[in-house]
Amino acid sequence: MSVVAGVIAVQGDVSEHADAIKRAGDAKGESVEVREIRESGIVPDCDLLAMPGGESTTISRLVHSEGIADEIRGHVEAGKPLFATCAGLIVASSDAGDERVETLDLIDVTVERNAFGRQKDSFEAPLEVTGLADDEPFPAVFIRAPVIDDVGNAEVLASWDENPVAVRDGPVVGTSFHPELTPDGRVHELAFFENDGADVPTLE
Repeated sequence: MSVVAGVIAVQGDVSEHADAIKRAGDAKGESVEVREIRESGIVPDCDLLAMPGGESTTISRLVHSEGIADEIRGHVEAGKPLFATCAGLIVASSDAGDERVETLDLIDVTVERNAFGRQKDSFEAPLEVTGLADDEPFPAVFIRAPVIDDVGNAEVLASWDENPVAVRDGPVVGTSFHPELTPDGRVHELAFFENDGADVPTLE
């Protein structure tokens, strides 16, 4: 029996997240089946969900128009893990600071879109992330990354330049950076298989 992982595939780094989830599963001895989600009806069958980066206004519009938004909320309400990265974090936030983005209100944070700079300002930074499998810094890739301006009830897992860049709110983990763009699978392991706030599935 496999753990079923869904990747919201309306836009963004879909295949990269799928590969990262499989690597994380392998590291934890879990067999993972990945399903790409572009329409309603698939999320309820998933044990894990990832919402990739991309363009937050587009992702927000499509998850609502395709009937996926309420299913994502139901997934989280059931205690199942959701991992939201970059634009996914913006959509999952409680306040995107942009009226064009209809957020899912799943992470109690306020964000500012693209605050770390434009595409040309992309950078990699070694992050100390609470809860990783070892103490080695994580090689975080920032591309047009949002800044987390305000943290409500969410737990800060990592910061860079005095700004929170990774947070956890119950079964939801959100990052400003793109962990799927590195071969290091530890943040995916943390979000899906070591998330203290989630009902993380294990195979018997």
